[in-house]
Amino acid sequence: MLKQSFAPILPLKPRILILGSLPGDLSIAKNQYYAHPQNRFWKILFALFGKEFSTDYAQRIALIKENQIALWDVCASAIRPGSMDTAISEVIPNPIPLLLTQHPTITKIIFNGQKAQKLFDKYFQKQDNLSYITLPSSSPANAQFSIDKLLQHWEIIKI
Repeated sequence: MLKQSFAPILPLKPRILILGSLPGDLSIAKNQYYAHPQNRFWKILFALFGKEFSTDYAQRIALIKENQIALWDVCASAIRPGSMDTAISEVIPNPIPLLLTQHPTITKIIFNGQKAQKLFDKYFQKQDNLSYITLPSSSPANAQFSIDKLLQHWEIIKI
């Protein structure tokens, strides 16, 4: 089944771009990044920035914008039955280099999991003026990482 990503979420002067691979089925159904209740992405960010966790999507978006974090996916579209990253094929990537040109305040790209990083590496050349960090996926499929362990790794986005 053909799946499509969302438009990027962009604060006025983003300093970090977090890239996922492609929204899962529940995210697509709700038209929200990381909508699956077992995905720990939002819990991680609220904890890192010392805010009380909220399920309100507007508050979630406000949190990342307040912290100059942009959010997008490597894939603009792809074939993927279900929501597993291992099933992604026939990728059309998002125009990430254009976004980086339009937002020169971005200095760091964070990959939410190895699949996002591998897809990025397949379609794009890394730029010398940016730092790239691959973090453990916030996906519930990454059960080997507890929330506490994820927080230790994700702490780097505050730097």
